[in-house]
Amino acid sequence: MALYNNNFKSKWALFARNGLIIAFLVLFALATIFPIYFMIISSFGDPVEAGAMSYSIIPNKISFESYKFFFEFSPHSWDWLLNSLIVAACITISNVFFATLAGYAFAKMRFKGKNILFAILLGSMMIPGQVTQVPLYILIVNIFELQNTYEALIMPSIVTVYNIFLVKQFMSSIPGEILEAAKIEGCSQPKIFWHIILPLSKTVMAVLAILTFMAAWNDFFWPFLVTNTMDMQTIQVGLKSFRFANTTYFAPMMAGATISAVPMFILFFSLQRYFLEGVTVGAVKG
Repeated sequence: MALYNNNFKSKWALFARNGLIIAFLVLFALATIFPIYFMIISSFGDPVEAGAMSYSIIPNKISFESYKFFFEFSPHSWDWLLNSLIVAACITISNVFFATLAGYAFAKMRFKGKNILFAILLGSMMIPGQVTQVPLYILIVNIFELQNTYEALIMPSIVTVYNIFLVKQFMSSIPGEILEAAKIEGCSQPKIFWHIILPLSKTVMAVLAILTFMAAWNDFFWPFLVTNTMDMQTIQVGLKSFRFANTTYFAPMMAGATISAVPMFILFFSLQRYFLEGVTVGAVKG
């Protein structure tokens, strides 16, 4: 708290302290925003090879030819966006549904082996995702034979341990007296969950949906592994089609990246209140 202490004997010291903080925050904000700015500015360049482009912070002209090139380059450009939407929506819905059920069970229900099972789930979070990619690929492609299908894109992410943990921590903060009173009134577990838990958990469910949709929409590695035709690729995988062995169509690639970022911009600016709440929702002590 000493950093924000305003009881300075000298006003010049207070002014210098505040000036340094503001300057640091402005520089940090510029460093964060610059890649997004450069992506958008580059997308308005001409659709030429990367080596022929003139890179500048301030564009010489504004052209939408790269956006036109992006949609005309492949007949599956719209398919990439549709596939991303379908996959992200299905993963989001399944995560909200299953994580809410599991989080409620771990937070408010008593059953044998609950603590051991939850400890195993938390332990699985310590395993890097890259380690599980090979056995998961063998399971989906070789055993289930689901390569190049929506099932292959969706099944591995139906529910994640982090989302279960997030919901469990939030629901642990709901007073148990409310549930006990509902049981005295004759409410069953499904009624308690539907009429009491869900209305009280709208915030964490919204945060869960936002974060899950963003992660599914921006995922590249797994869709790249399990798709082998352009019509089943997501937008993040489809963007690699603009890079060849000897050259890259940089501006059209940036145009596609800008288009793929639009849903995230809309999601963030319309629901930023939930993002701010999501920073602390998992820190509630159970």
